[in-house]
Amino acid sequence: MRIKVWSTLLGLAMIFQADGVSGWDFPSMYSNANTIEVGNSSFIKDSVESIKERKDPLMAGDYRKQMSWVDSVFNSQTFEQRLGQLFMVAAYSNRDAKHREEIAKLIKEQNLGGLIFFQGGPVRQANLTNYYQSISDTPLFIAMDAEWGINMRLDSVITFPKAMTLGALPDEKLIYDMGKEIARQFTELGMHINFAPVVDVNSNPDNPVIGYRAFGEEKRLVTRKSMAYMKGLQEHGVIANAKHFPGHGDTESDSHYTLPVIRHSQNRIFDIDLYPYRELIDEDLMSVMVAHLHIPSLDSEKNKATTLSKYVVTDLLKDQMNFEGLVFTDALNMKGVSSYYKPGEVDLLALQAGNDILLYSEDVPKAKEMIMQAISEGKISQEEIDSRVIKVLKAKYWAGLNEAPKIKIDGLIDRLNSKQTSLLVERLFANSITVTSNKNSFLPLRNLDLLNIASLTIGGDGKVFQEKIDKYAKVDHFNIDKGVNGNSIKEINDKLAPYNTVIVGLMGLTNSPSRGFGINQSDINFIKELSKEKSVIVALFGNAYASKSLNGLPHNILTFENNEFTQRLVPEIIFGGRAARGMMPVSISENIKVGSGGYLEGLGKLSYSYPESQGMNSTILSEIDQIMEAGIRKKATPGGVVLVAKNGQVVFEKAYGYHDYEKTQAVNTKTIYDLASITKVLATTQAVMFLASRDIIDMDKPISRYLPELKLTNKGDLLLKDIMAHEAGLVAFIPYYVNTVQAGSWKNEYYRDSASEDYNIPISNDMYGRQSLRDSIWNWTIKSDLRKPDPNRRRYSYVYSDLTMYLMQAVVERMTNQPMDEFMDQNFYTPLGLYTLTFNPLRKISLENIAPTEDDVAFRKRLVRGFVHDPGAAMYGGVAGHAGLFGTANDLAVMMQLMLNGGKYGDVNLLDEKTIKEFTKRQSNQSRRGWGWDKPDPEKGKGGGAGVLAPKSTFGHTGFTGTAVWADPENDLIYVFLSNRVHPDASNNALLKEGVRTEIQDVIYRSMMKPERPSRLAEE
Repeated sequence: MRIKVWSTLLGLAMIFQADGVSGWDFPSMYSNANTIEVGNSSFIKDSVESIKERKDPLMAGDYRKQMSWVDSVFNSQTFEQRLGQLFMVAAYSNRDAKHREEIAKLIKEQNLGGLIFFQGGPVRQANLTNYYQSISDTPLFIAMDAEWGINMRLDSVITFPKAMTLGALPDEKLIYDMGKEIARQFTELGMHINFAPVVDVNSNPDNPVIGYRAFGEEKRLVTRKSMAYMKGLQEHGVIANAKHFPGHGDTESDSHYTLPVIRHSQNRIFDIDLYPYRELIDEDLMSVMVAHLHIPSLDSEKNKATTLSKYVVTDLLKDQMNFEGLVFTDALNMKGVSSYYKPGEVDLLALQAGNDILLYSEDVPKAKEMIMQAISEGKISQEEIDSRVIKVLKAKYWAGLNEAPKIKIDGLIDRLNSKQTSLLVERLFANSITVTSNKNSFLPLRNLDLLNIASLTIGGDGKVFQEKIDKYAKVDHFNIDKGVNGNSIKEINDKLAPYNTVIVGLMGLTNSPSRGFGINQSDINFIKELSKEKSVIVALFGNAYASKSLNGLPHNILTFENNEFTQRLVPEIIFGGRAARGMMPVSISENIKVGSGGYLEGLGKLSYSYPESQGMNSTILSEIDQIMEAGIRKKATPGGVVLVAKNGQVVFEKAYGYHDYEKTQAVNTKTIYDLASITKVLATTQAVMFLASRDIIDMDKPISRYLPELKLTNKGDLLLKDIMAHEAGLVAFIPYYVNTVQAGSWKNEYYRDSASEDYNIPISNDMYGRQSLRDSIWNWTIKSDLRKPDPNRRRYSYVYSDLTMYLMQAVVERMTNQPMDEFMDQNFYTPLGLYTLTFNPLRKISLENIAPTEDDVAFRKRLVRGFVHDPGAAMYGGVAGHAGLFGTANDLAVMMQLMLNGGKYGDVNLLDEKTIKEFTKRQSNQSRRGWGWDKPDPEKGKGGGAGVLAPKSTFGHTGFTGTAVWADPENDLIYVFLSNRVHPDASNNALLKEGVRTEIQDVIYRSMMKPERPSRLAEE
């Protein structure tokens, strides 16, 4: 009779469609609408109109095909076989063969409906899933409790933020994207149901089981966030599951270990706890999980769990709330029910209460036996069970299980962990970080030249946090364990005494309310005492409720979680690389309530992300690895660093190789290189632009206007603009050191191997030049001949000359009345936080962090390390207009971003945009050069010092030691290349011959090009 009734219903469906009725939602056969009895079944007594209005969240696109498949599967099985569809058992991919065979036996003998996977690994689980599906007569539902993604259960996969972190997001678009991405990962693993989102309204800070798993404490906030998650999952093929019905948000006990009691009134439950369910059901929520709670206002029977209550499951959820999706029990092995009922018995009671699927059943054969007995005794009808089987099969068709499932194993890990996935996770964390207090708008930090900063991590590994801080300023780092006492307080206070600003990373926290979330009160007391004397910024890496301990502190940042993402992101917020958008999802004090935060703007400084964040292709950029590795293998350079920034974000920064070919020390992104001629544009030219921006100098005037002593020399009439364009007739270079050596040895009148009052210029280790050397070089420069002018030209021809920058350095120092290195440090490097950009680096940087350059057999007779490679610059005291600057790739990128920003970076405004454009444009048809700046070669099509794909607007410079820096204003793009190709032999020209620098630059441009056809990465 059951089959006939269903065939009749299917026939009615076809009639309705044939009559032009379309888009209607066919009702569940066994809903609680008015019914008439037909044999042992029930038939819905509704009009066509009411059927059209009724929602069925399990309906697939082609309803006739769906029901045809459901009917065929249903009719192919005995009742006992069909009964197995209502059971899902726990499976693990980290257990032994015995477990595998136990699951296989249940599948074969009990016709299980599905599996819920727990701990293991993705490849192991995929192989098991393929095996289990292959032996099952009915396709299995594969589910996972993956609230924050499959990393919640499996290794080797990226983790998404937890719900309360997501609750701080200012909008829900990113949560939808997260649901979409998790659905993609589920599909890759052949899974169909995610037991998420948690829609509990967590109104109790002491809740031991929900807490951070909830989006927040306000019902509308919880609804918005969970709705986005649900739609992201369901609109991309995965069944969402709202839990824990009717609401687990106000408990102080854990249903895994006991039966929590909630004593709220029905009105309160309907108003708050059920609000998200009503809204999600209206938007086609496909499944609900019922919690193990005792709520006397809903069912007063003693120790009756809501999972086992017909009043809760059937009367409330199904009838009153009109929910027609799948109803799951919470895990039936949890003490909230298993303490009161035995396996099998609890399954029957859950089924009688109205649940559709029995989750984590501990004894399926026993449960089926008891259910069959209950049917024979009239305690539950076969028709009721059949109706639930129909729902399960409909859901399986919706999930695509009408086709034989098969997971592709090859490349699975890479597909699960795409670059787009990492980028999404970063965005989720970045937008959730919340500034809970910011007295006097101290954050983000400004006036870095006035701040002496230390960082202090308490109670955890803050390595990533402190490394990222180093990107923004000179900061000294300290670490202490939790629980500071008298002795350790004195010790750390002594260490922090010189600093006026301290950044505290509070780590090692927990999610346990009963343990105070891992906060040690002595640490809080120490921080509060410290803040009385210094500006203290506290970044709390942990649970939102733990931030209550920071009440009264002036500058607090809450990350909600402690991981590599949050440790990388917080420094960006502190220093203005990113805005802080997060808003509190819970209230923690009178001053910090739901909605606090969301107001801290960034300063526009560099931030750090993935290439995909700026529309670049990581796969193409990875070709840089091959180019660098080939260059190192061919001994073009022993190592180097490559950095790429796009639209103000560093999207690629990687170190390669070693300091030397003996591989004594690996290069890292903090390795400091001799920049050689990059000094010309990031020191001397910057200073000249600074003066020109303020009309202190005029580029159309002769140099003698600013250096009157040159008036009677052959240099006096040279115009500044011609000097800076290398068109002033200056010779290319002068080998000054030749004048100071004889027969391969130093002249004693110039050098000594120990320092003295007269010999105080450090040329190299154990080599000091006479104090008058600088005057000698200046005299030799002024007395040098000019090249013969071309009689057919009004100007000198172009010849690239180092003398240009000796002359302009003199102009800078005369007009600023201070040495150029002091001027640049005072006005540029220190205000910008660029502590590695420096002349004479050994004054403040340890030798081990500096890459060596040439083994100088001609002049210094030793390996040069920590001293400028260029002999003339060394003789000039290490500070010359053309060479002498050292630095890291990151600090060079900041300087170039300053240029792309029109002379402003963060809160520092140094140059005039008009001046920058004038200096960086091509100055004549004789060369590709700007004023000081190099540019791509427009005529030859070979790019000059730049790659052939670099547009004409690009400007930058290369350095003799194997360095390059380029900025492209059209694409807001920066490229930095650092190496020590002159080690150990400066005559090694393989770097240029192999085209390493230009080839890498062209790869960067190719990574920005949209492919003619979608790439595999784009498809994924």
